[in-house]
Amino acid sequence: LLLLLEATLLQLASGSHHPFYNGFYYNHIMNDMGNGQDKDYFNGARLVVETSKDPVYSYNGANVTLPCHYRYEPDLGDKRKIRIKWSKLRDDYTKEQDVAVAIGKTYVAFGDFKGRAHIHRASRHEASLVISDVHLKDDGKYRCEVIDGLEDESDVVDLRLQGIVFPYQPPRGQYRLNFHEAEQVCQDQGAILANFNQLFQAWSEGLDWCNAGWLADGTVQYPIRLPRKPCGGVHLAPGIRSYGPRHRHLHRFDAFCFSSALRGEVFYLDHLTGMTLEEAKQSCQDAGAEIARVGHLYSAWKFLGLDRCTAGWLADGSVRYPIVKPRPNCGPSEPGVRSFGFPSKGRFGVFCYKER
Repeated sequence: LLLLLEATLLQLASGSHHPFYNGFYYNHIMNDMGNGQDKDYFNGARLVVETSKDPVYSYNGANVTLPCHYRYEPDLGDKRKIRIKWSKLRDDYTKEQDVAVAIGKTYVAFGDFKGRAHIHRASRHEASLVISDVHLKDDGKYRCEVIDGLEDESDVVDLRLQGIVFPYQPPRGQYRLNFHEAEQVCQDQGAILANFNQLFQAWSEGLDWCNAGWLADGTVQYPIRLPRKPCGGVHLAPGIRSYGPRHRHLHRFDAFCFSSALRGEVFYLDHLTGMTLEEAKQSCQDAGAEIARVGHLYSAWKFLGLDRCTAGWLADGSVRYPIVKPRPNCGPSEPGVRSFGFPSKGRFGVFCYKER
C-alpha cells in the first residue's frame, strides 16, 4: 500500500493524472447506469489558496516555514481528502523543480529537498511548507497548489535569503570565467552565483561595480550607482547595466557571488613575522578551524560586524581585510572589504573560519 501511494505521489508530481491532465484535476467515478461509461464531477464550491503576500526572509542553515492556507466558498464543513503540491519556480514563474507532494497525511519530498522539506498541516486548512537547513540555492519563488476534484488553485510565495553580493575575479585577472567556471569559483568561496533580485538589492544598498559579471540565469550585468564614462556613459541613469544572456561556454566575464549569514565565526590569527599562505592554512588547522573563504569574510563583515585594519590570507590565495568603521590608514572612506589582490610573496596574518 505504501509503495502504491508513493507511486501515486510521484505521478502527481510529474503532472500526469489519469484519464488526462489539462491543468485541472478531475474526480473520476462510475455512473449509476452501470453501462461502463464514466463521468467527472465538480463539488460546487470555490477553492481559494492564499500564501504570504510579503517575502519570507531566512538565512543559510536556518529552518523556515512558507505559509499556505486554503478555504472553500461556501465552506464545505467536513474535512476533505485534498492533494497538496509544492514546486520551486524560475523567475518567469515556470516550474524549476518539484519540492513535495502530499495526499492526506502522507507526503513525499523530492531531489535536494528530500529529508529537508515536509508539508505542515497543523490546522484544518493549512498546507504550509517547512524547509530545514536552508541552502543558499533555496532562495526563490515557490508555488503552493491545492487540488480537489475539478478545483485546482495555487498561489506563490517568495523566499529570500538575507545575504550579501560580492564581485569576484580569479587570480588570473579580469574577465577569465565562462558561466560554468563562475559557478564553480563562487562555490569555492562558500557562495553561489547571485540572481538578479539579489544583485538589485545589493545595488539599492550601495554596490557600485564597473566590471560585468555572470548571474545565475546566464545573463551578464553590473550595478552602477555613479554613472561615468567607462561604465556605460555619464548620461545613463544609475541602475543595473545588462549585456543580456551570453554564451555559457565561449564568453568570459567576472562573477557576482551571493553568500548568506554564517553558521560559525571568522577570527584572525597572526604571528610576529607574519605567515606564508601554507603556514596560514596550518595555523587555522592547529586552531581547530579552516582558512576562511571570501564569502565567509564578506558575511562576517556584513552580519557580524567584523572590523579589522590588518590584512590576512584567505583560502583562494587573496589577502583582504574588512572595515566597518572607516578610519585613517585603513583604505577608502566607505565601509567594505579591502583587497590586496593575490600576492605571490609576502607574509600576513590569516582569517580562519570555524563552524559552531
